[in-house]
Amino acid sequence: MKKLPFFLACILLAGKIAAQEHNMSKDYVVPNDSLVQKNLHKWQGLKFGLFMHWGTYSQWGVVESWSICPEDEGWTQRRGPYGADYYGYKKAYENLQTTFNPTKFSPEKWVAAAKYAGMKYVVFTTKHHDGFTMFDTKQSDYKITSPKTPFSTNPRSNVAKEVFSAFSKENFMIGAYFSKPDWHNENYWWPYFPPKDRNVNYDPAKYPERWQKFKDFTFNQIQELMTGYGKVDILWLDGGWVRPKNTIDASVDWQKTIPYDQDIDMTKIATAARVKQPGLIVVDRTVAGQYENYTTPEQQVPDAPLDHPWESCITMGNSWSYVPGDHYKSANEIVTLLVKIVSRGGNLLMNIGPGPDGDWDPVAYNRLKQIGDWIKINGEGIYNSEAIAPYSEGNTYYTKVGKSVYAFVLAAKDKDAVVLPATISLHLKDQGKVKKITLLGINQKIKYTVVQGVININIPASLQTQNGLNQAAVFKIQY
Repeated sequence: MKKLPFFLACILLAGKIAAQEHNMSKDYVVPNDSLVQKNLHKWQGLKFGLFMHWGTYSQWGVVESWSICPEDEGWTQRRGPYGADYYGYKKAYENLQTTFNPTKFSPEKWVAAAKYAGMKYVVFTTKHHDGFTMFDTKQSDYKITSPKTPFSTNPRSNVAKEVFSAFSKENFMIGAYFSKPDWHNENYWWPYFPPKDRNVNYDPAKYPERWQKFKDFTFNQIQELMTGYGKVDILWLDGGWVRPKNTIDASVDWQKTIPYDQDIDMTKIATAARVKQPGLIVVDRTVAGQYENYTTPEQQVPDAPLDHPWESCITMGNSWSYVPGDHYKSANEIVTLLVKIVSRGGNLLMNIGPGPDGDWDPVAYNRLKQIGDWIKINGEGIYNSEAIAPYSEGNTYYTKVGKSVYAFVLAAKDKDAVVLPATISLHLKDQGKVKKITLLGINQKIKYTVVQGVININIPASLQTQNGLNQAAVFKIQY
């Protein structure tokens, strides 16, 4: 057995997110660009996407770049031989650039697995908060294509471009994750002052010229992504503490600690980006307004449908980035998440963190294969669906596509095989006369009665335990 990296000890949270959870904005603003509205509608129909957090931090198996943030939080703990001294640790962390060489990187392998699983769009981390770019920026040498980075000699070293190209060829919508804060940039964490927390370490109002340089740097990097990386459909902006001060929600713990106005001029950024990428969906997370085109509940599923476009971003493992020996959710758990989210009108963006060698854990491929097997049978009730009351009742969840309603009956927790009761009652109102009910994947007539608007499906004994269905059985009710 290989010895795990010493930094693995800093992964403290077993069952929950190993970093902070983002709140959702309270007030949604419908984008005024009709092409953005059109693309949002298309995106809402896709339902299932792939998220990837990847950077030099995968070599240490730590919580993305959070360990260089000088805050006393569970996900920012520094351990190992450099952990005792912040500056020594940060220097060692940034030196990871000189050893990063993910030679097993093959985005086509990811595309094949994601496509089979039924994923329809991808969001890839082009830059996390540490400032290390997974694309060939001209604004900094802290990048995967730098001569300091061994992988720079690889013909596929411009990783973001390779990922976007490979997924585009299979008609995925393309999303670029980009961190607004940049802890490597001297105009965000000015070396004159020590960094105090995740925020800019000087007052931008007091040093406007320095802040303007950071704004220009951010604008230029995003323009690079919008110009030389093919069709980009989504600009997914993280680091919600970089925001105008008048947008801070004082009822949110992490927002009320933001000390300064950190306005980076989203109007300029979004307008210029949409010149290059017309109809671009912009997701300025937690900053309500024209540039948060959908909201992103993190590691959670809303209890009821929301009145605007939304996406739950959830990890397949416990962590966003690669951790050796991470615990991955079962196929049952993932299908349950997908069904619950879609029944409430949302999308599931599921994260898998590539390792330092440039590949996923074999368990991730196995999970995607299992999900794909289920999607092959039941996907028609997922894609382009809408929420329909009562949304769920007990272990049954609903979606609607056209004139058909789909009832998803989940398998028991921790079980793959679906066991059905003798009778299933569906309380669907005002849908009209039922013409036919089928059980997807089963070529057997399904009998039912409708009594005072309640549909009672009678399950033959042979289908109750020996149906061969896994994760969730789906009944199609045609009107």
